Amino acid sequence: MGNTDIFEMIANKYDTSERIGIAKVISDAVREYLVDANNKNAIDFGCGTGLVGLNLLNDFNSILFLDTSQNMINQMKHKITDFNIQNADTLCFDFEKDDRSDLHADYIFMAQVLLHINDIEPVLSRLYDVLNVGGHLLIVDFNKNEEIVSDMVHNGFDQQKLIDLMTKIGYREIQSKTFYTGSKIFMGHDASLFILDSQK
Repeated sequence: MGNTDIFEMIANKYDTSERIGIAKVISDAVREYLVDANNKNAIDFGCGTGLVGLNLLNDFNSILFLDTSQNMINQMKHKITDFNIQNADTLCFDFEKDDRSDLHADYIFMAQVLLHINDIEPVLSRLYDVLNVGGHLLIVDFNKNEEIVSDMVHNGFDQQKLIDLMTKIGYREIQSKTFYTGSKIFMGHDASLFILDSQK
């Protein structure tokens, strides 16, 4: 995934009070879209240190915390040990470079991850393959913000264009909405977050 090198460097000091706060807002938004998830398996895609997924552990049968940064995964492993978490596992893997035919999930959620992925279509296609039939991909990310110019990340996403792309891939029952606006939360700019729910 793009920017893995940066995340490798900041992993051990990633959990700031601001990030923990935003993660709570995001996990609450994700929870609204879960249906009978207690017996379902999920993947926290681009999990970082697991801030969002940890809030949702009791909502799922199990969660696989997946990231391209080994240092982020190591932080997550420490949390699993420290808190004696029984229904979580970790995997360091990069869907931009490869795919995995052995991975399957009922829910995949990704929070502020898509903006780091250079070419999003192949990754969204690979995640479609990972989903069980009827499974959900939930995306939380920033709405497009023309004020942000960066070589490192997308400057957010146009919800309708993203829906059109995902429809082309095969996702259905797609719905999205803006659910949070914050001060200076996107590269020093005020920004809003949307959540998109889609089904295989």
